[in-house]
Amino acid sequence: MSRVSEFVKVDPNFAGRYPSSMNAIEFTTELSEKPVLTIPSEIAQQLPKAGKARVIVITNSVADDDEWQATAYEQFLRDDMPEDAVYDNLR
Repeated sequence: MSRVSEFVKVDPNFAGRYPSSMNAIEFTTELSEKPVLTIPSEIAQQLPKAGKARVIVITNSVADDDEWQATAYEQFLRDDMPEDAVYDNLR
């Protein structure tokens, strides 16, 4: 999956500090023990051949967080508390 976006200047008062536009390219890659991020070839073709890039890595949540999310979802699906029944007729 890849998405390409173009953004305008963040703040016109600081126009000299920001590029006139930025391109964001999103893709998924596998991490390994090596300190290297692999860029898929179809994504690499969209990148400039030289220059700097800002990289942001977002990883999956930890197992404890997954358990918390599952428990929160189960709680959400349970019936409302009796004191919340007052809102049932407000439509």
